[in-house]
Amino acid sequence: MKVDAGELVEISAIEPSIRIDLRYATAENAFGQALYQRPVAYLRRGTALKLVAAQRWLLSKGLGLKVWDAYRPASVQRLMWQTTRDSRYVADPAVGSNHSRGAAVDLTLVTKDGVELEMPSGFDEFSERAHRDFTCLAPGVAANRGLLESAMRQQGFVPLPTEWWHFDDAEWRRYGVLDVPL
Repeated sequence: MKVDAGELVEISAIEPSIRIDLRYATAENAFGQALYQRPVAYLRRGTALKLVAAQRWLLSKGLGLKVWDAYRPASVQRLMWQTTRDSRYVADPAVGSNHSRGAAVDLTLVTKDGVELEMPSGFDEFSERAHRDFTCLAPGVAANRGLLESAMRQQGFVPLPTEWWHFDDAEWRRYGVLDVPL
């Protein structure tokens, strides 16, 4: 895929220490099929730089980030909406997803060795357990979720109330929806 560097940047190219595990490039996701042809994660440059700052802050604490999803083509967003018409978990493509703007990221915390920290639910678990206000958690799990949220908020990301793993760049309105295939 050829992407204009002024529009989107590959996360791994600007910060190789961020682990990438694009779930939608495999069938290991809520939709049960690969939606991307390649496991390469892109974001708008400004959003990516904020993510790098969050990663560097976490590295100072012996932790890091693992990205499950970033930029998502609008055509994939339409496919997801056809399967799951629940705006708590999947953005209506008529409104536009911040993923399709390259201004949203789905991620988790990992140890320096890449082991995922325990979180309230699995990725893309569309249930109350995924909600940020879900409180029936072990103290360590709540602390992990809080640490991830703190790292992201410090850098200008806004958490989605229904998915502990989803963060929007607060400046998402600067970007239009894209449909560049992956």
